[in-house]
Amino acid sequence: MIHEWPALQRGNCGAWAATVFLIANRGWQAYMNSMQSREILKFPDARLRAKARPVGEVTDATLELVEDLLETMYDAPGIGLAATQIGVPKRVLVMDIASEDEDPDPVVLIDPAITWKSEETEAREEGCLSVPEQYFEVVRPAKVKVEFTDPYGSRETREFEGLGSACVQHEIDHLDGILFIDRLSPVKKRMVKRKLEKEFAKKSGK
Repeated sequence: MIHEWPALQRGNCGAWAATVFLIANRGWQAYMNSMQSREILKFPDARLRAKARPVGEVTDATLELVEDLLETMYDAPGIGLAATQIGVPKRVLVMDIASEDEDPDPVVLIDPAITWKSEETEAREEGCLSVPEQYFEVVRPAKVKVEFTDPYGSRETREFEGLGSACVQHEIDHLDGILFIDRLSPVKKRMVKRKLEKEFAKKSGK
């Protein structure tokens, strides 16, 4: 089962461990001044459909965005978060699929691009912080290779498989304005969207 995804509980120590490389690079005071947990956008917010723009050069503003994404992801808690989910249309995502009994293992991908997908597929139950309390089986390539820029500005390539593959594909979808419910069959997708829109209208009093 995948939850973005509100499955793995983290405390402040997890967020600290996840951003230690940024603290070392930029200094403790700069980190403390800039870190904050952001509001996560919820369906049907139109900003979730925005296609994120490339970052290009990694700047202090980029690192501050990474810090906020990590803080927000661990605070939610979840195992992945894209910048578009906090209303920032930049191609940045963070993820950490470590289990509760493992040390945090944060992954930061800036300007990620999938360069290869396996023919083999896997079906996993997914959820999403932007589509709360909804879980559906999604079929995706079992393995992918992703080219990305790391927080130090180096271009890297990494292969993901299993949960990591599903997670990174889920988050890259967010950067392209795609939600995991868009990956459902046409009939199920229409039913789910109608249900969520009705729930939203009821909550907002419309």
